[in-house]
Amino acid sequence: MSRLVVLGAGESGVGTAILAMKQGFEVFVSDKGSIKPQYREEMERRGIPFEEGQHTEAQILSANEIVKSPGIPEKAPIIKQLRAQGTPIISEIEFASRYTNAKKICITGSNGKTTTTMLTYFILKNEGLNVGLAGNVGKSFAWQVAECNYDYYVLELSSFQLDGMYDFRADVSVILNITPDHLDRYDYKFQNYIDSKFRILQNQTPEDAFIYWNDDPVLKAEIERRNIKAQLLPFALEKKNEEHAFVTDQQLTIEDNFAMPTEELSLQGTHNLYNSMAAGLAATLMQVKKETIRKSLATFEGVEHRLEYVATVRGVRYVNDSKATNVNSCWYALQSMKCPTVLILGGTDKGNDYTEIEALVRQKVTKLIFLGVDNEKLRQFFSIHSQCPIYEAKSMQECIDIAYRIAEKDETVLLSPCCASFDLFKSYEDRGQQFKECVRKL
Repeated sequence: MSRLVVLGAGESGVGTAILAMKQGFEVFVSDKGSIKPQYREEMERRGIPFEEGQHTEAQILSANEIVKSPGIPEKAPIIKQLRAQGTPIISEIEFASRYTNAKKICITGSNGKTTTTMLTYFILKNEGLNVGLAGNVGKSFAWQVAECNYDYYVLELSSFQLDGMYDFRADVSVILNITPDHLDRYDYKFQNYIDSKFRILQNQTPEDAFIYWNDDPVLKAEIERRNIKAQLLPFALEKKNEEHAFVTDQQLTIEDNFAMPTEELSLQGTHNLYNSMAAGLAATLMQVKKETIRKSLATFEGVEHRLEYVATVRGVRYVNDSKATNVNSCWYALQSMKCPTVLILGGTDKGNDYTEIEALVRQKVTKLIFLGVDNEKLRQFFSIHSQCPIYEAKSMQECIDIAYRIAEKDETVLLSPCCASFDLFKSYEDRGQQFKECVRKL
């Protein structure tokens, strides 16, 4: 009997263990931290052996194969030991894909992937297709493969998940854009991160499709360097030649046989046009009816913590964009702002270069609030490159108190931090939730 060890007992780890048990593996789950009660109870109920608060080397190093949580870095001592002895280490997505014949639409990119994934899933669901949502969003892919019989999956894939994928094949792959992110996990080399994103194309055949933004210089240069076997379906704001989705005369056009006014799209802003094009193209490939695509693009409600309107207090709008954990996400948020903005930045810096938002900060931002344990890098950059008054906060309550005091009527207070959340918060969701709670108490 093959021995599978799962490192990390979150949603994906427990899902992997459930599927592995069903497939007849000898399974052991190890989590160096504490396991959430619902996952501990689930494993106890199913008789899955596990440990928490430690990694027992004898248990782990005896595995035939390891499935590791995307959050565990390569530099973790146990991973180094496993690599040294040649034990295969894969991701949950790789493992689960062995046990399903469903069609897989796989979406990655530095920004917009959650919105595009949710929108694609929404369209397919509205068409009545038997479809699951997994990867970085929704329920564990492995858990669904074990217990649901879906014909389609829409998968949001991070670079960390892609790093552990080898034989996996996407029927439709989507890369929305590539800008520097997570460079701390890639030896601060942008090319390493690009290579990671392009793993979404590995094993694709001429029967498969690759959807991408044709105006992204990084993507274009990389595509020219590679021998891509899948059909290429680029999209862009303007139709130049080979685009399969584009905008002309305020009409979003897909494959020359679908058009709808951009003002009818539920998601507004340039970045959301790209997301709508990518989702529309993916749905078209799945033979979804034009009417379903049109209705879905007009009624989709968006993603929590992504440019989410919270409230207007004393004429000041508060917008939660806590999901903006990199500089490019913040750039999109600022680009969509229509009025003067009080911008909240800060958190765990991942090797950020703030020059990308410098011009937009000068143009649109009236005050800056830095929310983090260590704001030194932000202070150094923006005290030179912006004329705004700068304030600092060490908690969300303090941050909102400052915003309430300094924001003027007809301004927007925008939480779009550019950084990971782990210095003061459990996650970007926790950060966004606290922002909304503090604003609603005003």
